[in-house]
Amino acid sequence: MRLREAILKGELLPGQRLVEKELSERYGLGRAAIRTALARLEQEGLVDSEPYRGAWVRAIDEEDALEILEARMALECLVVRHAARKAKEEDVARLQKILAEMEQRLGEGDLLGMSELNSALHRTLVEIAGHRTATRLIEALRAQGVRHQFRTILVPGRAQKSLAEHRRIVEAVVAHDEAEAERAMRAHLEGVTAALRQTQGGVL
Repeated sequence: MRLREAILKGELLPGQRLVEKELSERYGLGRAAIRTALARLEQEGLVDSEPYRGAWVRAIDEEDALEILEARMALECLVVRHAARKAKEEDVARLQKILAEMEQRLGEGDLLGMSELNSALHRTLVEIAGHRTATRLIEALRAQGVRHQFRTILVPGRAQKSLAEHRRIVEAVVAHDEAEAERAMRAHLEGVTAALRQTQGGVL
């Protein structure tokens, strides 16, 4: 959905009004299709609306972002246990390839590129797990929190810690160690939470 991508990429900014007529012209779609898209995005938590006021891009504050991370932690700990149980040789190869690319990006100082690979690794774990309900919920939460994720990787020292945390997750999945995979995922997302707090000076 192009409207969704525009929000996630920051082409449509938090708080920006979403006028059906303008969006219809911009994307070459009928207003009924735009209305349907806006309703779906509201369900995903990316859009807010009120009667007589219309719709606008939801502004997710730091408190919302922390709640999203808390919910993701519960779901991704579940998912990584399933991934550790189900991972096949080709799955392991995919995870290790992403890890190698993350290390390369870190060496090059490309922190935003590394953050994108971080998301790719999480998506791959979800795919390996094959838990449909968790997948649906995680994708909705990730979409809501994506605008905050890039800020955490810029915290001094966070990128190096993130790489180590992801390596621990992958090693546990490779070993089919469900309990260790869950511990590693929890430690990683606790690290992300701490980094997000740090971007706010610890005041939330």
